[in-house]
Amino acid sequence: MFLLPLAYIIIFKYVPMFGATIAFKDFTISKGIFGSDWVGLKHFNRFFGSYEFNRLMWNTISISLYTLLASFPFPILLALSLNMVKNQRFKKTVQMITYAPYFISMVVLVGLIMQLLDPRTGVVNHFLGLFGMEPINFMGEASMFQSIYVWSHVWQNVGFSCIIYLAALAGISPELHEAAVMDGANKVRRMWHIDIPGILPIAIILLILNTGQLLDTGFEKILLMQNQLNMRSSEVIDTYVYKVGIVSQAVNFSYATAIGLFKSVIGFILLFIVNQTSKKLGQESLW
Repeated sequence: MFLLPLAYIIIFKYVPMFGATIAFKDFTISKGIFGSDWVGLKHFNRFFGSYEFNRLMWNTISISLYTLLASFPFPILLALSLNMVKNQRFKKTVQMITYAPYFISMVVLVGLIMQLLDPRTGVVNHFLGLFGMEPINFMGEASMFQSIYVWSHVWQNVGFSCIIYLAALAGISPELHEAAVMDGANKVRRMWHIDIPGILPIAIILLILNTGQLLDTGFEKILLMQNQLNMRSSEVIDTYVYKVGIVSQAVNFSYATAIGLFKSVIGFILLFIVNQTSKKLGQESLW
C-alpha cells in the first residue's frame, strides 16, 4: 500500500525537480535541457535588477500576510462556536452554508464579485445609493483590490478550514468539559482552558505550513480580478511570471523557472525559521 503514494511522490514531485536546472541555462526547446548553454545566475540577476522587483515583492508579501492574518482566526472561531452548539440541525445547517462556497469554481467566484461590485448594476452600489452615496468602482480602485481579494477568500474558505479544527475538537475528552462544568466554568472559560489548548497543536502546524507558502498568492484568482486600473496593487510574482516569462512574444522558460525557484527557496527558508522558532518555544513542529 505504501508503494503507490511513494511512486506518485517520486514521479510527480522529485523527477520534475531536474527541470529546475533550466533556471541556470538559456533554455531553448530545440537544444533541450542537456544541450542548452549554462548562464549561471543571469536570470536571477535579471529579476532582482528589474524595476518591477520591489513592487512585485511588496504586493506579493502584503497580500499574503493580509490573507494569513485575516483567514487564520475565523475558522478557529467558527469551529469553537459550532462545537458549543447543542442543536444538531442548526449546527449542520451552518456547516453546510459555510462549507458550500468552497466548491464554487474560481471563475464563477470572480464573476460573482464583478457582478456584486459593478458600479452601475451591482447590488452593493444599489445599497449604497439608498443612503445617497455615489457609485464606487470597487474593481477600478487599486487601494481596494487587496481587501476584496482577501475577504472573498475568507468567505470561500472559512467553512472548509473549519472542518480540520472541528475534527481536533472532537478528539478532546468530554470528561474535561464535564469536570469544568462541575467546577462552575462557563462556555467561554471552557473554550479558553480546554478547547483552545486542545486545537493549538493543529493550529501551529497549519500556521507553519501557511508561512511556507507566503509567496504563493493564488495566481488564478488574482489574474481574473486584474485590470489596468488596479494593476498597481494587484501585480504579484505569479502573474508577472505568467505574463513576462510565458505569455509574452519573447517566451523565456528559463526566466520563469528562475523566479519560481527563487520563490521555493524563500518559502523553504521561512518554513525552516518558523518551524525552529515554534520548537524553541516548546510548541508543535514539523520535524
